[in-house]
Amino acid sequence: MRKYGASAVLAAALMMFSGCSAPKYHYEVRKDLSVYFGNADSVIQSVREAFRERCPEITIEYVSHSDNMEDIAAVVNELVTFAMSETDDPCEGDYLYHQYGGYELGYSRSEISGGRYSYTVTIVPGYYTTTEQEKQVTARVNETVGKIGSECVSDLDKVKAVYDYIYENVDYDRVHAKNEHYHLKTTAYAALIQKSAVCQGYSVLMYRMLRELGVDCRVITGMALGENSSEYHAWNIVRLGGTYYNIDITWDRQTESRGWFLKGDRTFSADHIRDTEYSTEEFYGKYPMSEEDMNI
Repeated sequence: MRKYGASAVLAAALMMFSGCSAPKYHYEVRKDLSVYFGNADSVIQSVREAFRERCPEITIEYVSHSDNMEDIAAVVNELVTFAMSETDDPCEGDYLYHQYGGYELGYSRSEISGGRYSYTVTIVPGYYTTTEQEKQVTARVNETVGKIGSECVSDLDKVKAVYDYIYENVDYDRVHAKNEHYHLKTTAYAALIQKSAVCQGYSVLMYRMLRELGVDCRVITGMALGENSSEYHAWNIVRLGGTYYNIDITWDRQTESRGWFLKGDRTFSADHIRDTEYSTEEFYGKYPMSEEDMNI
């Protein structure tokens, strides 16, 4: 069951549903634990929707014949990880993942008849934006990409237009750059509405706008290497044709250049080192990178 508003309450089933076809995005939650939700796809979808709605509390309820207390944290981590996975929706995937700061977990168990146990699991996410702020972003994005979409035909034209828009309208937030407690700087809201953000805000906004225009895009994180120092950083990869190209609009904006626009891995990887999750064979298999820069 679902309860909209202040919280979301989800019912999880431990029995597998027979005769049901798998949805387009089907996630095999690990089965090496003491509990496995037969309706994992619907639970994950509900958790994802609750994150999108910025629900302050998400509750999962289920009944079991066994003791699952030791495995609950692992199960919830799986559910949340899959809820943050890529879909075709511009407001999901990286857009969710890079605008929240983890969650607090609580759970309890009570014994009921027949040797069964009733479990209640509570997830309290730490969002970087509010529902109202997201409404403002959506309205501005729709207005902006609507104009870009009417003027651009090719994906390359769309990428250029989004890049130019962000380049010309978003300043680097030097005021809050070193403030670890000010998370708004990392959001599309900061970049689009406040017109000032750090690298993650730039990257999340580019992701959202390009996805709205039908261009495949991801947010990549890792280390950026300077002449005498290194720092944690975020940038984008975008698909043009059958391969992906790197874009670091933050560096371009700070240096007032276009030196990191549509770069191949051969040159880009010299000063951008991806986090492990984005550098595996599996990831590169899904997102094959061009070795050479785009010739434009």
